[in-house]
Amino acid sequence: MRRSIASFAMLVVLLSFMLFGATTYSAEPIKIGFNLEMTGPVAGYGQMGWEGAQLIKELVPMEVLGRPVQFVLVDNKSDRVESSNATSRLIEKEKVVAIIGPMISGSMLAAGDICEKKQVPVLGPASTSPLTTQGKKYVFRACYTDSFQAEIAAKYAYEDLRARKAAVLFDISNDYCVALGRYFKDAFEGLGGKIVAYTPCNAGDQDFSAQLTAIKTANPDVIYLPNYYEEVSLILRQAKDLGLTQPMLSADGVDVPEIFQIAGPAIEGLMHTAHWHEKAGMTDIGKTYIAAYKAKHGGEVNSFGALTADCVLMVLDAIKRAGSADPKKIRDALEATENLEVVTGYLSIEKGDAVKAAVIREAKGGKWEFKSVANP
Repeated sequence: MRRSIASFAMLVVLLSFMLFGATTYSAEPIKIGFNLEMTGPVAGYGQMGWEGAQLIKELVPMEVLGRPVQFVLVDNKSDRVESSNATSRLIEKEKVVAIIGPMISGSMLAAGDICEKKQVPVLGPASTSPLTTQGKKYVFRACYTDSFQAEIAAKYAYEDLRARKAAVLFDISNDYCVALGRYFKDAFEGLGGKIVAYTPCNAGDQDFSAQLTAIKTANPDVIYLPNYYEEVSLILRQAKDLGLTQPMLSADGVDVPEIFQIAGPAIEGLMHTAHWHEKAGMTDIGKTYIAAYKAKHGGEVNSFGALTADCVLMVLDAIKRAGSADPKKIRDALEATENLEVVTGYLSIEKGDAVKAAVIREAKGGKWEFKSVANP
C-alpha cells in the first residue's frame, strides 16, 4: 500500500512538472543578435561590448512577453564583408528580431544596408558616423555622432584650452578619422581659430616622424588626433620623443584599456571626447552596472560595454512597448524611445540618433579622469 502511495505521489510530481514546469521553458525564445568585432584589428571594442551585454544579462530579467530572451553572437572579425555576412546569418539562419553591433562605423554601414532591406532593426553601440542612420528607418545608435563630438572637442580646445592655432593628424584611409578631422577643422575655424597643419597618415603606419616634424614647425596650441587607439598610441610616443608638449585631444576611438599599455607614459595628459564616465549623471541601473562590473572584473568601467548594455535595454524596452516580437513593430517602438533610463544616462531617439550628452576625459595616472559634460 505504501509503495502504491509513493508511486502515485511521484506520478503527481512528474505530471505537475510536465504540465506547469515545462510551460515555463517551452516558450520559443526571442533572439537578439550580436554582430561584434571579437577578433581582428579592433577586437578590443567588440570584446568590451560583449562583456557589457553579458553583464546586463545578469542584472535585468531576460524574459519579455512571457518568452525567454536569447543572445546570439557572431564574430565579424573587424571586417566590413564579414560584418555583412554576419548580419545575413543572424537574420536568415538565426531569425533574430534585432541586431546589436557592429561597433565601428564602416562595418555598421555595411550591416545597416542589409537590415534596411530585410526590415530588421540594428543598433550601433558606438557607430558615430552621421551616415550610419542617414536615410534609414531600421538603423539606430546608442551614442552621439562624429559631428557632435568633433564640435565639442573644437569648442573645448578654443574656449577651455584657449587654443587659437590647431593641428590635425588624421588617418586618411578611414572614413571615421577623415570625417572627425573635417568636422573639427570646420568647427575650430568657425569659432575663430586657425588650422596650421592638416596632415594625413595611414592605418598601420609605424613612423609618424615626418608628420610630427611638420606639426612641430607649425607650432600649434593644440593637436587633434581623431584616430583609433593603435595609431594614437604610436603618435603619442613619437611626439614625446620629438619634444612636442602641446595639449593633445582625441575622440572615442581611444577608449580602450590597452592604450595605457601601448602608449606608456606618453599618454599622460591626453584628453578625449567620450560617451560616458561613471562620475557623470548616473542612473539607478548605471550605479548597479558599475558596482557589478567592479565586483566581477575590477578596474575602470569602459564605455563600449556600457553602450552595448544600453542597446540591450533599448531592445527589451521596445519589445515590451510594442507588445510584440515582430521586427517591424520593434522598429516603431525604438523610434518612439523617449527619456529611457539606461546605463550611460537618459536616452531619447530622434530619427535613429541618440539624443544624449558627451563627456571630456583626461588620462591621468593610468586611467581616465572625468573633466566635464557637454550636453547636446
